[in-house]
Amino acid sequence: MAVFLKFAILLLIADNTMVNFRVFARAMSTVAKSFEANAVVPDVVPKAPAALLAVKYPSGVEVKEGNELTPTQVKDVPTVSWEASAEAFYTLAMTDPDAPSRVEPKFREWHHWLVGNIPGANVSSGETLSAYVGSGPPEGTGLHRYVFLVYKQPGKLTFDEPRLPNTSGDKRAMFSIAKFAEKYKLGDPIAGNFYQAQYDDYVPILYKQLGA
Repeated sequence: MAVFLKFAILLLIADNTMVNFRVFARAMSTVAKSFEANAVVPDVVPKAPAALLAVKYPSGVEVKEGNELTPTQVKDVPTVSWEASAEAFYTLAMTDPDAPSRVEPKFREWHHWLVGNIPGANVSSGETLSAYVGSGPPEGTGLHRYVFLVYKQPGKLTFDEPRLPNTSGDKRAMFSIAKFAEKYKLGDPIAGNFYQAQYDDYVPILYKQLGA
């Protein structure tokens, strides 16, 4: 009887492992497909991340691989989570490749958030290089893609980037997360997600905050 129970437990563990693996594999395949289908690859990064990044806003909305959200819904700093090693450091970025529009992205990319030296997945304990700024797509420019990416750092890094507050839009345009990753030898992103947004009544309020 004891042998039978042991065998049954082993089968249950194996079955649960397979279920978890299928869920993980599905997440891997969907994020790659959504990044490619929406041209995040190659507009932002040359290779899609393997894992899906969980991004939830205080307004109650979640980022879901290209879903449309409003600037009002994403005005506050989100909670971001991923499978992280407690001993490792990570970089988190949020960037818009469609500045000022997807048709004419002459300011690509306008980065909205940049945090380095994140211990594990504790974003609030990381080093904020660029404070969070919500979406502010200009009126009449259609949908913009807002891309979140996480990179695993080779170790704790010394960043020589300017520290940017959320009260100015200076030095945020003409950014490239791919070049940033190359500069600091971050490799390819390990997790990512994105949403799309277009102008709403919150945008003029945001521009005032930025001094525009």
